[in-house]
Amino acid sequence: MRKKIAYIFFGFVLIILLAFVKKTLTPIYFDIPKGWPKPYYDFKNNPLTEEGFQLGRQLFYDPILSKDSTISCASCHLQATGFTHVDHALSHGIEGKIGNRNSLTLQNLAWSKNFMWDGAVNHLDVQPLAPITSLVEMDETLQNVVYKLQNSKKYKELFYNAFGTNKVTGQLTLKALSQFLVMLKTSNSKYDKVMRKEELFTDIEQKGYNLFKTNCASCHQEPLFSSDKFENNGLEIDTTLNDFGRIKYTQNPKDYLLFKVPTLRNIEFTYPYMHDGRFKTLTEVIKHYNLEFKTSKTLSKQLVKPMNLSDNERTELLAFLKTLTDKEFLFNSKYSFPK
Repeated sequence: MRKKIAYIFFGFVLIILLAFVKKTLTPIYFDIPKGWPKPYYDFKNNPLTEEGFQLGRQLFYDPILSKDSTISCASCHLQATGFTHVDHALSHGIEGKIGNRNSLTLQNLAWSKNFMWDGAVNHLDVQPLAPITSLVEMDETLQNVVYKLQNSKKYKELFYNAFGTNKVTGQLTLKALSQFLVMLKTSNSKYDKVMRKEELFTDIEQKGYNLFKTNCASCHQEPLFSSDKFENNGLEIDTTLNDFGRIKYTQNPKDYLLFKVPTLRNIEFTYPYMHDGRFKTLTEVIKHYNLEFKTSKTLSKQLVKPMNLSDNERTELLAFLKTLTDKEFLFNSKYSFPK
């Protein structure tokens, strides 16, 4: 009898001890390239771990986030093209629905304060809510996403591994997605290697770089090649979309036709270009900035005059832009579909 009581006692003690054992996590160190600014993302509120990253990676590639389980984040954000789409001008959603904007790339998001073309989202942790709840994209609710994940044996295990609980919540789902998204860092293009004095530009690339600094760098600031601001770049309004930019979100007349300045990193592969995907090639983009713009009260001050580049100079500028390609990032298996 005493022996039985002893077994029960020790078993009870063991259960109590196990209840206080914390799940062992594998921390991830977020490396900031030398000379880069401090990220905006607050890692203290969402510490990076391998387990959280892998959960976010699974969610990113899983169509379970959409209403009919046909569209995933990766449907519009393909790794090999800088995490954007290339086969159509505007984003596509479930049931063949078509959105009204081109998808932005997902790169170096730790340094972004504003998300979406109009800046309607101001924090990475809630950014996925926009496509999840959009009627023309995933057309789902976070509540129903949580329900589906909670009823998945795989995801209950992944959430336990990442957060020490197999109870799925909307907050943890969004935090996991952020852990994957914030790690999509590209910083090893030829341009970066030249800046680190590991390589040299060719003559044509150097000339293109000089032209870039004179004509483009005021908006596309190094090393991120974006200002994270909003500008009117002199595009004609597409009368089928009637997209007036940031003003739709702010209702401020000063934001008429203002759109976010996108990064130029991996620009060689992130076509089509502009908020409505109207340009299919970089040659068309350069041609736009080389000619007269559509003038308006909100036209960017940096675009008062066109570039007026010669044919040779446009070729040189294009050569430089291609040095922003980071193939290590575009084909890194760490960011690819989980197997």
